[in-house]
Amino acid sequence: MMMGNTGVLAKLTELSNRLGVPSNDYVILSEGNTSARIDDMTFWIKASGASLRSSTERSFVRVAVHDILRLLDCSDLKDDELRIRLDNAVRPEDGVPPTGRPSIETLLHAVCLQAADVHYVAHTHPSAVTALVCSNHFAELAARPLFPDQIVVCGQQPLFIDYADPGRELALAVNEGLNRHIADHGGPPRAIYLKNHGFVALGSTAREVECITAMAVKAARILAGTMAFGGPCFMPDRDVHRIAYRSDERYRRKKILDEDVIPFEREQNA
Repeated sequence: MMMGNTGVLAKLTELSNRLGVPSNDYVILSEGNTSARIDDMTFWIKASGASLRSSTERSFVRVAVHDILRLLDCSDLKDDELRIRLDNAVRPEDGVPPTGRPSIETLLHAVCLQAADVHYVAHTHPSAVTALVCSNHFAELAARPLFPDQIVVCGQQPLFIDYADPGRELALAVNEGLNRHIADHGGPPRAIYLKNHGFVALGSTAREVECITAMAVKAARILAGTMAFGGPCFMPDRDVHRIAYRSDERYRRKKILDEDVIPFEREQNA
């Protein structure tokens, strides 16, 4: 069960600030966006142009999920019309007008938040991951895990999406990919790689999407490092399956993703 509206927004704001820490190299300027489900009807989305690092609770906009999802069926919408429809989907909190407008990626977040057990979504542009998704054969390189903790945190099988125009077209592509992935694997992916664009983490908690993002960046750096030593040596499928379903690894994953654990940034500053 989701916590109260205020608690969700506080966790989303804290998550956004941590993802925006410059030393992470996940985003610069106003890159990236985050979202969190409030209930079945509404969710929070970062306002367009807001910085993740400096976001406050006023940097997020509450929108009606069904108004957003209906835009996927509007194939004839021009850019200006889409922007108006996004603005019309805003639901002011306690009657207070928002200070910003919904991100153009609100549609992407609406699609992801419909997946089972997904309550938080983080879309970032980490340099290490973006280098990977901007390379030739990126899906082949990132499709198989390299080390056990990558499986524990990011799952066995990520989702790869070919380049699509940010906004409605990208949301449609991700929606199709999610439906296919769920049909093939029984549930949504934890990680989505967007060709020539960036990375999306899906999770049930803010802590989970932060961990997924961090581990995906580490995996991308390790993959790049293997190129200096003859290329990657991927884990065999049987070993991947073994790690994914070991009871002790599932227990460890739960402990890693426990929201009571001290966040990364605080650990570094301790």
